[in-house]
Amino acid sequence: MLPSYYTVKGYGEKEIEIERSRFIAHVGRAETAEEALEFIQKIKKKHSNATHNCSAYLIGENDQIQKANDDGEPSGTAGVPILEVLKKKKLKDTVVVITRYFGGIKLGAGGLIRAYSKATTAGLESAGIVERTLMRIVHTIVDYTWLGKLENELRSSIYNIKEIHYLDLVKIETYVKYSKTELFVEWINELTNGQGKCLEGNHLYLEELINT
Repeated sequence: MLPSYYTVKGYGEKEIEIERSRFIAHVGRAETAEEALEFIQKIKKKHSNATHNCSAYLIGENDQIQKANDDGEPSGTAGVPILEVLKKKKLKDTVVVITRYFGGIKLGAGGLIRAYSKATTAGLESAGIVERTLMRIVHTIVDYTWLGKLENELRSSIYNIKEIHYLDLVKIETYVKYSKTELFVEWINELTNGQGKCLEGNHLYLEELINT
């Protein structure tokens, strides 16, 4: 599992006009080729009367699955430019469909590449881009005499408290970067003079919206 990566927050849609042609970007998250194809088919069905529904998707930790489709546009002028924008922004698990309604003015190969690239960028801005960071939930168990100090230290640190359980002993659940788990445990031991007990829980990805 990757320590962190970028992908889209969710569905996004944006329309732009270039030389009377309408370009409508549709952006979604897809973690499998099947999900990407389902997304593409849904858009193509919705815009079945469009001149073109060009698409691309990039899936997998190492970008194992890469597909681009020009859907009738001159070879290499639509699908590949869409895919290149995804690569440039280092996105993963992302699918894009650009619907074009021809406006009567031919753009030429260079114009098409620029148009599809611009539409893709606009669609991604609409969808929003997030950084997903792999976290471990660490359960810290301490006596109530340590609660005040430990909670204050945690809230003023880089770590985020998930939840506090008030039982016979206090259990504090904290989000810790997967790669920093050992350092966190050492830090807790120092803060509590070895009186705090840390148990490693589930791992999960947390998402943070970033400015593009």
